[in-house]
Amino acid sequence: MRLFADENMPLSTIRALRAAGHDVLAGSEAMPHATDQEVLARAGAEGRLLITFDRDFGALAIERAHSAPAGILLLRFVPVSPEEPAAILLDLFSDAGLAFIGRFTVVDRERVRQRML
Repeated sequence: MRLFADENMPLSTIRALRAAGHDVLAGSEAMPHATDQEVLARAGAEGRLLITFDRDFGALAIERAHSAPAGILLLRFVPVSPEEPAAILLDLFSDAGLAFIGRFTVVDRERVRQRML
């Protein structure tokens, strides 16, 4: 899967996703200190699913009609370790019943919610 890991994503998560075969563009490496609009534009231009802890992206992509990436996956929990987001994301990506492209996905520890972008 083509992913854009927002700057707030732990480096260990980025490494684990890459090791699992995902094409991950890390904001911290490619676009440090970029604005949310710049992140959305880059992810959209490259057809990448944006993974983030930043709640602002939902409002930008949905309510304000900014250019949207292929999808947005918002993690709404405080990780207990830097590796936890990777474990959760890899588990989600292996679930054949979930589709992420064209969707705004919100993940917390109890549930996964989705809506169309």
